[in-house]
Amino acid sequence: MPTKTLQIPTADGQADAFAAFPDRDGRHPGVLLYPDAFGVRPVLEGMARELAGHGYYVLVPNLYYRHGPAPVIELPEHIGEEVRPAVFAELVPLVEAHTTERVLRDADAYLGFLTAQPEVGDGPVAVVGYCLGAALAMRTATAHPDRVAAVAGFHPGFLVTDAPDSPHRAIPELAAEVHLGLAENDMTPETISELNQALDASGVGYSTEIYPGTIHGFTMSDTDAFDPSALRRHWDRLLPLLDRTLVTG
Repeated sequence: MPTKTLQIPTADGQADAFAAFPDRDGRHPGVLLYPDAFGVRPVLEGMARELAGHGYYVLVPNLYYRHGPAPVIELPEHIGEEVRPAVFAELVPLVEAHTTERVLRDADAYLGFLTAQPEVGDGPVAVVGYCLGAALAMRTATAHPDRVAAVAGFHPGFLVTDAPDSPHRAIPELAAEVHLGLAENDMTPETISELNQALDASGVGYSTEIYPGTIHGFTMSDTDAFDPSALRRHWDRLLPLLDRTLVTG
C-alpha cells in the first residue's frame, strides 16, 4: 500500500500529513480523515491504509502542526487510563488553541490540497472524523457543501455545544449524506434529539446510531475504550456510505 508524508501549505504555515492510496494506476475518490484528539499516530495510519485498500486516497493531517510536526506530544503505544491525565494535560491547550477560525482556514487548505493530488479523481470527496475530528469533519462539510458528498463521525465530541458557533448550528447548510456512530455515553437523549432536528432541517440523508455496549473512543485500538465488534460496525457503516456517495476513479 503506497503511503507518503506530505506538507500541506496553509494560511498559517505547513501542515504535515500522512497519505495512503491504492496500489494501482488511476485516480481515486478522496477522503479527508480527521484524527481524534490524540492526533496522527500508527492506529490512524492503519485506518487510512484500510480505507485505501478499498479504493480511496486518504489524507490524514496533523491538526496541531502550528505547534510542531506529529507527534506533537509523546504518546505511549497504549493510551491507558493511568496515563490519560498526563496526556490530556498536554493536549488540552492544543485543542483549545484550535479555534473555529483555524479549523475553517485549515479545511480550505486540506480540501484544496487533497483534490489537487494526481492520484485523486474529479468529483466530490468525503470527510471522516473521530472524537474531536468528527466536529472538524462536520465544520468542513457545512463550509463546503459543493465539495463534500459524505461526512461520517464516530464517537463524536464537541458536535453539540452551547457556543454560538457550535458545529450543529451550521448543519442546515449541509449537502452531504451523514452517518454518526455514537458511543452509549457520548450524548444525552436530549442532545441527540437536538442534533437530529438540525439534520432534519438540512434535508440530507442521515443516520445517527448508538453502537451498543460501547464507550467513547471505541474505534481506537491503542486505548482502553477499544471494541473490536464496534470497529467492525464502523466499517460496515462507513464503506457503504463512501461507495454510494463518491464517484469511483
